[in-house]
Amino acid sequence: MNFRRSSRDEPEINLIPFIDVLLVVLIFLMLSTTYSKFTEMQLKLPVADTDVQRDYPKELIVAVSADGAYSVNRIPVVGRGLDSISTALIEGAKAGKESVVIISADANAKHQAVVTVMEAARRSGLNQITFATQSSSQSGGH
Repeated sequence: MNFRRSSRDEPEINLIPFIDVLLVVLIFLMLSTTYSKFTEMQLKLPVADTDVQRDYPKELIVAVSADGAYSVNRIPVVGRGLDSISTALIEGAKAGKESVVIISADANAKHQAVVTVMEAARRSGLNQITFATQSSSQSGGH
């Protein structure tokens, strides 16, 4: 006869240490992962593919050369200062404040030269600004 009580303790699985280890691994993976997609930018401007060329009846074309010279509607601007460009924009805007400023800058023009045209347009009250580009087929396949 077996007078002993059979007491079986059921094995208990403690999940808290397991969850702690998984969280540590998750944090390690999040911190060690690099996002190479955001670490570098490769820009190639100004090229754009457009299906239809828009026609602006109130256009005001501002050309910026590679050396920083300006012309408004094919008339050279004397001086490279903000005031001289602003004056040329006001004189060239046939439609007044409704004119659309099209900045046609050389690909090698300095960024500051384009920003100067944008600031001159803002001071002149011309708020509609766009940029002229060439299609990728005309750029020589670069």
